[in-house]
Amino acid sequence: MSDLKPLLKPLPTTLIAALALGLAATVVSLRGDPGFGAVRLGPWTSFPRLGGADIDPYARAVVAVDGVLPLGTGEGLAFVASEDDKGLALESRCDYQISGAILPARFWTLSVYDPEGRLRRNIAGRYGLTSAGLLRSADGGFTIHAAREARGGNWLPLGEQGRFVLVLRAYEAGASSLASAFEGLIMPTITRGDCS
Repeated sequence: MSDLKPLLKPLPTTLIAALALGLAATVVSLRGDPGFGAVRLGPWTSFPRLGGADIDPYARAVVAVDGVLPLGTGEGLAFVASEDDKGLALESRCDYQISGAILPARFWTLSVYDPEGRLRRNIAGRYGLTSAGLLRSADGGFTIHAAREARGGNWLPLGEQGRFVLVLRAYEAGASSLASAFEGLIMPTITRGDCS
């Protein structure tokens, strides 16, 4: 028993503080954005290296913890928006107008998720829109009305009360390989309307 006495001494305060700080930093990094190399275009954010071989260790950890399968570098890109064009959080109590032009992708989808990453339930049972099914103007532009109640034209149901996230996935996107290719890319605007 006398051989165990040195091992049973109280841990130094600095060691306890270092362990606590390390655990806290790990939790914060796993709950944040997935790594480095974010490309921000207006309210939209993309992580183009997330599905590539050069993914950083922090992004790899976030992907493993969340259990998501990112698009591969050659497959396309995912853009996420949790705020409108003025920087206000997206809330389903408000109506939004999402407007844009033709995106440099063969096909794209726009879906509504809750902040935890789950598809948002709604009474229409529709969780997103596709570029193939949109009503467009003569110049190829589009306007999507995101709201709880049905709207004419391109309607994206928002579901129950609370915050939400928009995810735009561009498949076979021309800008999927290099972040520098994002220069000049114009993403759809997100404009807040009436709130109730």
